[in-house]
Amino acid sequence: MISITNQLEMRHLNYFKVLATELHYRRASELLYISQSALSQQIKQLEQILKVTLFDRSNKKVALTDAGKLFYRDVQQIMNKVETAAIHLKLYKEGNAGQIGIGFVASAMESVLPGLLKKFNSDCPNIKFKLDELSNSDQLIALQNEAIDIGFMRSNHLPDGFTSQKVYTETFSVVLPASHPLASSKFKNIGQLKDEFFILFPNEQSQFYYQQILSLCADQGFAPKVAHRSIHAPTIFRLVENGMGLSIIPTSLASGHHPNIKFIELKGIPQQTSLYAVWKKENNNPAFPYLLEMLPNEGF
Repeated sequence: MISITNQLEMRHLNYFKVLATELHYRRASELLYISQSALSQQIKQLEQILKVTLFDRSNKKVALTDAGKLFYRDVQQIMNKVETAAIHLKLYKEGNAGQIGIGFVASAMESVLPGLLKKFNSDCPNIKFKLDELSNSDQLIALQNEAIDIGFMRSNHLPDGFTSQKVYTETFSVVLPASHPLASSKFKNIGQLKDEFFILFPNEQSQFYYQQILSLCADQGFAPKVAHRSIHAPTIFRLVENGMGLSIIPTSLASGHHPNIKFIELKGIPQQTSLYAVWKKENNNPAFPYLLEMLPNEGF
């Protein structure tokens, strides 16, 4: 009897991954450069090999079954490993030494990352970077699927199998329209803004950071009225300058020329925000330990 692994081919996994991502036969077939009927046949063949239904095709919609969702997570890891292996081989043939995948929140690129990458590139010029700006939660998914090797995020609340290191700590700053009547010289505490609407990072994307914002408002006796949510600093800044609300950000993001907004740093309060480097304890990328050696360490 032929085992399941002997029947499976890479094309089965690739076809499944694309369809599971698109959930649309026409779009998936166009991305794969095959006909819809050929894609349908390959998926049916895969389901026959696995003896399980991967897609729910009722009501003219395509959706993953529970078994399909489970299989999708594993297939993502397999395909990422295959892609990484191919990249490592290509780099080896070209005389390079490897690649490191890095996920980061925007403020990391305004604080610790540029100096770290510059130093690493100087010491290890043959190791390349793949950089992805991702939210905290998306970084954890990418780390779990081995799409990246390390993440720089605003949380150290991690699932089993992960470890972290604090690399940077900074204050918060309030973002206001340039025309707002409150000036830095008149600012006493965040309680002066209790009647304003706020634009905050989504709770589900950055729970630890979100709770810190609630805490610093609670210390002044109010809960912020949240009008909008965004994880992207340019979007937040544009909303603020158009009078859609105020925001509270890591101070490292309060850089650059922004003529239509102003920043007030929140000093003298217990709340500060820390940036953590996060990675899986079991990481087999041979280039990765070199980066770990260069990480700043601010302790606990």
